[in-house]
Amino acid sequence: MPWQNPISIQYKPVSWLTLSGGLRFTRFHGSLTENATNPRAGLAIRIPRANIILHGFYGRFYQAPPLSTISGPLLQFALAQGVDFIPLRGERDEEYQFGATLPVKGWDIDAGYFHTVANNFFDHDALGNSNIFFPLTIERARIRAFELTARSPQVFKRGQFYLAYSHQHAQGQGLVTGGLTDFSPPKGLFFLDHDQRDTLSTGFTINLPSRSYVSGNVRYGSGFLDGNGPGHLPGHATLDVSLNQRKSRWQIVHWHSSAPRHAPAAPVTQ
Repeated sequence: MPWQNPISIQYKPVSWLTLSGGLRFTRFHGSLTENATNPRAGLAIRIPRANIILHGFYGRFYQAPPLSTISGPLLQFALAQGVDFIPLRGERDEEYQFGATLPVKGWDIDAGYFHTVANNFFDHDALGNSNIFFPLTIERARIRAFELTARSPQVFKRGQFYLAYSHQHAQGQGLVTGGLTDFSPPKGLFFLDHDQRDTLSTGFTINLPSRSYVSGNVRYGSGFLDGNGPGHLPGHATLDVSLNQRKSRWQIVHWHSSAPRHAPAAPVTQ
């Protein structure tokens, strides 16, 4: 079981500067024992008059492995498929991010970039051609993204609109270091199965009489990895509209999805 002891502080030396920091000690004891000491630090700078906030962050993180793994007849079935199960170790991440928050005619807009490097990155894989999925860890992963969010002011004191966009790359590299493996040789950079280049979400909430409200959301994704890639599946979109009553809570929901017939190839880039 994991045991954690976090320490965090925040300091504001002047009105326009906020500093934060922390340290997290983690000890995991299961099929193996691991210890991790993870620092983190951040700052926020408010530019006077313009009311723009510049923010940055650096941190390290530890994610403990699952307590239960494959055993018994399922392990024998896996061995018959030509694979084996290596004990899982914890994932260790290093991340930095920076961005800016600014008001534009009543809108709150935040733009930022993050870059994460993970060792023993947690993923999953199917056992042969079955629908049985098991966790595994990849030697190294790199996830980087530009993100943009915008939230409107109150419109006629009734509603609010929002938008969120992400442009992301999720890539792995190296051996399978834990979990289900056939001991294949190391790989160069490859896309992870949850790699989706573009994600867009926009929606609204409008307050109605009698403590009720209507909300809607449109989500678009450019398509996840197709098999082992490098091509991606077709893009997909969903539309959700709901009518809610805050006391008795009832909903009317409409859902729609669509996708193009084919997906373009997506070569790996560094």
